[in-house]
Amino acid sequence: MMFTKWAQLLLLQVGASSAGKDPQKHKDIDGFEKQCASIASKLEVESATVYFSQFVPAGTNLSLPENNVTCGEPFQVVPVDICRVALYVATSNRSGINMETWLPSNWTGRFLSSGNGGLNGCVSYPDLAYGSSLGFASAGANNGHNGTSGGAFYNNADVVADFAYRAVHTGVVAGKKITEQFYGSPHKKSYYLGCSTGGRQGFKSAQDFPDDFDGIISGAPAISFNNLTSWSGSFVPITGPPGSPTFVPTQLWPVVHEDIMKQCDLLDGFADGILEDASICNYTANNLLCGINSNSSSCLTQEQVNTVNKIFSPLLASDGSLVYPRMQPGSEIVASFVIYTGVPFPYTEDWFRYAIYNDPSWDANKINTTDFENAARINPSDIQTWKGDLSAVQARGSKILHWHGQMDGIISSENSPRYYEHVSQTMSLAPEELDDFYRYFRVSGTGHCSGGDGASSIGQNIDSVESLDPKENILMALVDWVENGVAPDTVIGTKWVNNNKSDGVEYKRAHCKYPLRNQYKGQGDPKDIASWECVE
Repeated sequence: MMFTKWAQLLLLQVGASSAGKDPQKHKDIDGFEKQCASIASKLEVESATVYFSQFVPAGTNLSLPENNVTCGEPFQVVPVDICRVALYVATSNRSGINMETWLPSNWTGRFLSSGNGGLNGCVSYPDLAYGSSLGFASAGANNGHNGTSGGAFYNNADVVADFAYRAVHTGVVAGKKITEQFYGSPHKKSYYLGCSTGGRQGFKSAQDFPDDFDGIISGAPAISFNNLTSWSGSFVPITGPPGSPTFVPTQLWPVVHEDIMKQCDLLDGFADGILEDASICNYTANNLLCGINSNSSSCLTQEQVNTVNKIFSPLLASDGSLVYPRMQPGSEIVASFVIYTGVPFPYTEDWFRYAIYNDPSWDANKINTTDFENAARINPSDIQTWKGDLSAVQARGSKILHWHGQMDGIISSENSPRYYEHVSQTMSLAPEELDDFYRYFRVSGTGHCSGGDGASSIGQNIDSVESLDPKENILMALVDWVENGVAPDTVIGTKWVNNNKSDGVEYKRAHCKYPLRNQYKGQGDPKDIASWECVE
């Protein structure tokens, strides 16, 4: 991992580069380091075994040999001086979490917990670095198992329970105790930062542990989890295996994408290859049907047209009820490499084999409506995360910032407004009433949690930071809302030239708060924020 310019800037901001020249600074760090070395033997955390406490100076490229190889993070740059505390916390006699708490020398009094992704049991070290760099005492856990496989769920409902709800809550309780014991005073405000599975964990905390956080960021949440997993697996029966008449090869999906843009790009008033609101694109692939003399590299057979139309249709149960919304148009190129491959989606396969059926021989190629219905009915440890009553969050005064990329190729962005409406109906609250504690933003041109063709850098993670201004950084926007009562009406994202921060800013765009959508005014530079407006 390269030491980014942003991380270098942070080091300058905290004065790390001048620590050796400032006697008082050196003395403070020396005391911090000694305190860190001794804290491991003093910590009192229920059901915990403390592995170590370790002072890590700013700028260290921290090696992570204990991190499971499937997690893909062998090292992490540490932007500020921290005390790193690692421990195990038992959740039952056959389950528990490995976790870390990164305690920065520049603590602001804030606590931050991060989430996970997919089915993984991987501590999010980039989130620990991000949070601690901003002065948060930051905690992250392995979700109750090590690595990205779901095999640990097999015949162990306790590990499933950790994954569904217990790991984050356990880590929060332990992390807050460690924070208080290390600094000598409790945190002032508690925050959560997560996307994908982490987004689901954020909503699970809001639904079942509303006292854990003062503010929650839930990006691209994997809520309606069992149904999502069914949907992710449903594409194999639709596409068939590679080479079959119904299969759409990877090289044809850009053709579909271009056709989608022809039909829908102007719905927001400007053709820029970005769908501001994918939900109003009612796409069909019928125009791509090959004629007698057509070039097969730029058109589809009737079987392939049917496949594409099914992909952009909702998934239904045997009685016609909704299992999961359609995939939103605009995501197809990314999705073609992930879930339209003609082979089972690994998370679907592992979830059904080891958590739903406890049957390693279950064949994901044969998934059907019976499986969809079984997953929803069994719903291990209520992992569905679909409760619509957030009144405890509202009463506590906590805040939720929910966002979803409009070109997400892994979790359909059409499920997020469905949950928002579910909360609205359950609580009998109109959007202007929900605004007091729960706001949802559609972030155009953005893939799964990050990246994409548009203004996708909103400060969700350490690699998507353009600014620490609350208007342009969703984490700092949450802090501003919680601590100063300044609620965001838009989230400004940045598009970097060549998607490379060092190449500079191409443009910025203000992403609208649902149910509003972004619309080009019809005049002015389309790369100017002022040329767009949030409309009904």
